[in-house]
Amino acid sequence: MRPNPYGVPEEYDVIVIGGGPAGATTGGLLAKRGHRVLVLDRERFPRYHVGESLIPAFMRPMEEMGITQRMDERGFERKNGGTLVWGNEQVPWNFSFVEGTAYTHAFHTRRADMDSLILDRARELGVFIIEDATVKEPIEEDGRVTGVRYTLRGADRPYEARAKLVVDASGQSRLLSRRYADVTWHEELRNVAVWTYFDNCERLAGDEYTNILIEGLDDGWFWAIPLDKGTISVGYVTRSSLAGQSDEKLPDLFMTEMEKSTKLKKMLTPANQAAGWRSARDWSYTSTQFHGNGWVCVGDSAAFVDPLFSTGVALATLAGSTLAKIVDEILKHPQIEAAALDRYATAYRGFFDEIRMFVERFYDRTKYKEFYYSLASEMVDPDHERTPNANFVQLISGLSGKHPMLNLHMEDLIAGAEAGQETAASA
Repeated sequence: MRPNPYGVPEEYDVIVIGGGPAGATTGGLLAKRGHRVLVLDRERFPRYHVGESLIPAFMRPMEEMGITQRMDERGFERKNGGTLVWGNEQVPWNFSFVEGTAYTHAFHTRRADMDSLILDRARELGVFIIEDATVKEPIEEDGRVTGVRYTLRGADRPYEARAKLVVDASGQSRLLSRRYADVTWHEELRNVAVWTYFDNCERLAGDEYTNILIEGLDDGWFWAIPLDKGTISVGYVTRSSLAGQSDEKLPDLFMTEMEKSTKLKKMLTPANQAAGWRSARDWSYTSTQFHGNGWVCVGDSAAFVDPLFSTGVALATLAGSTLAKIVDEILKHPQIEAAALDRYATAYRGFFDEIRMFVERFYDRTKYKEFYYSLASEMVDPDHERTPNANFVQLISGLSGKHPMLNLHMEDLIAGAEAGQETAASA
């Protein structure tokens, strides 16, 4: 048997474990910068994934990937804002992305289609992509990760690939971060979600037609995401402690709580259930380590936060964009690796924590809209340069323009490394 799959090299600049949005974005933007990249994914795309509602921050890395126009061409549903039934007395209120961001819309998509679009674009940019490839373990040399061993579906032997750096974008599998780091669970967000899909739904009226609906109840909240025409994704989120330990009872809980809703119940009156039930538990966490000797995390392998504001894909792809810029400099200046990845980890963790803390405080449904607006201002605009409404929209859009995560620079590290080289050469 061949030492590697047909036509696939063994040596790379970067290996990326996982071909989801984080991995495909990281790999694609590195290939765009001229680097040899391998992406390995254990599944064959398109593959199902939840998380169909996106936010404007997602548009920024997709512009870099060159695929924003393709989203419209594919007919993905534009998302212009959100409708909330939330807070004291559960009074409905709306927000529009026009009011606080440089991007006037995002999208609702079937994630199988969206994720395939990003991965296919990475392939166009020159990434070697192998699907049906399960990474079994990292290859280590002198304490440094220098590659991976993987198997292919239907093959009877493992393969090896080596690289200067390995990126863990394996999602909640956390293939490398699980091996080299622990995880911190965020107790305030230890929740459970149960969801399904409905056809022939009534849509929100007027300007709210493309909005995501977030409807809060006493013990949890619903999402309703329009995917196309009359189909919507609907999920219920509540505390794990309230849901019990049996997933088999979650559909009954969903239906019981749905009867207590207002806007959602109206949307579903003419509908029929069009799919089975899915669930997830206890998903809000942060890895205790974002990088190590020869490896680095991006996306859900590093951290994930409650889906209240649909931040998951945007945070993952923004981090992928930032990481691609940093790894590009590391490959040119290997001596800055540790310091550069420390800077990435600090900024990434800070960006994630900002979103997490806002979500935790937003879960207090005893307040009014004005409280949530002022909370956003307190976090992202302490000098009150913008209106509270604009600050709220900017924060839940994932776009805080002054945050280091969106403006990381390595020039000082590169200059220091080059000065050290000159000193060593003249000694």
